Amino acid sequence: MSTRVTVVGIGADGWAGLTEAARALIDHAPVVLGGERHLAMLPDTPDQIRESWPSPLLEGLPALLEQLDGHEVVALASGDPLVSGVATTLVGLLGKEAVTIVPAVSSVALARARMRWSAESTEVVTLVGRDPHLVARSLAPGLRLIILSSDGSTPTEVAALLTAAGYGASRMSVLANLGSETESRLDGVAATWSQDSPALNVIAVELASSGATPLGFVAGLPDDAFEHDGQITKRDVRASALARLAPVPGQLLWDVGAGAGSVGIEWLRAHPTCRAIAVEAKDERAERIGRNAAALGVPVLQVVTGQAPGALDGLERPHAIFVGGGATEPGLVEACWEALLPGGRLVIHGVTLETEALLAERYARLGGELTRLHVEHAAPIGRFTGWTPARAVMQWAVTKADA
Repeated sequence: MSTRVTVVGIGADGWAGLTEAARALIDHAPVVLGGERHLAMLPDTPDQIRESWPSPLLEGLPALLEQLDGHEVVALASGDPLVSGVATTLVGLLGKEAVTIVPAVSSVALARARMRWSAESTEVVTLVGRDPHLVARSLAPGLRLIILSSDGSTPTEVAALLTAAGYGASRMSVLANLGSETESRLDGVAATWSQDSPALNVIAVELASSGATPLGFVAGLPDDAFEHDGQITKRDVRASALARLAPVPGQLLWDVGAGAGSVGIEWLRAHPTCRAIAVEAKDERAERIGRNAAALGVPVLQVVTGQAPGALDGLERPHAIFVGGGATEPGLVEACWEALLPGGRLVIHGVTLETEALLAERYARLGGELTRLHVEHAAPIGRFTGWTPARAVMQWAVTKADA
């Protein structure tokens, strides 16, 4: 495809806010693409073809670009087109050499300016076309969030999520139509938020806990942070497993026999671009994994219901695999090893003699690291305190390159 696209950022002030250079690019373009709101901002230009973005965008855009093959195209986007904007999609479809970007001031920059918040003191969360539960990953007392809204209902949804998570005392400011003549600001507290918001808005939140225990960003969340029926990789051994799985931005984990989904969820919490698939045989547990993922801010966790190894067929090959139980299922370890990408990490836990024998044999053949984890917790013994041991866990961790 030889289509070349120049993406021009346009602010809420429309045509009047564009530079002369940006206006010239739009004026002389034979084809202009954009949302209906952006196209309505432009003056009439004879013989210029104007097309609205298809809906749904990701499904319809390749066909539209194919129709425009060979044309010079200008595409309009809000503010900085690379901040949750269409430019990222276009670069992915056409390649970076075919896309030129002329940014305007982003809504994130405008929101920080209105709040007098520095870039280094804030975290940006985009909810544009995304599940609002993503906010839950970033909850920490004192943290400042700039949240890009999907529409006018987003502030109310965010306020409800904050309140449910114990952050109802957080101060919220909804900044609407930033940079335009109709710019507005609504201030309030999450727990009592009841205000309607304009469709085009950004939310600034200063997080304050209402007594909730903060959840850390390092592996090893408390077991009671998860809803579970006892089938959960316990906190201490989970932290050990994740240290060896080594979450890397953009990489994919399979959490096989996921139980409560704790390992996959903590993998995703390590970085916003991490990806994970939880494979669980029981329907009730699979549904519980989805609830846990949403509550802990990673609703992007993909849940596959089915018995491994059969349920693994057709899944994208992973960079890391965790097997928390069921390693003796015929063909499971072989299927995981075959699917693992070169350089990928495999961690398997076992508590039975049969699983230990299997892991010892694989260790002898493939190498890696074989560890036995003993965890004991202090508990009352009459008037005194003693140690209560949990089941010992054998952990085999191996990198595919090691073999």
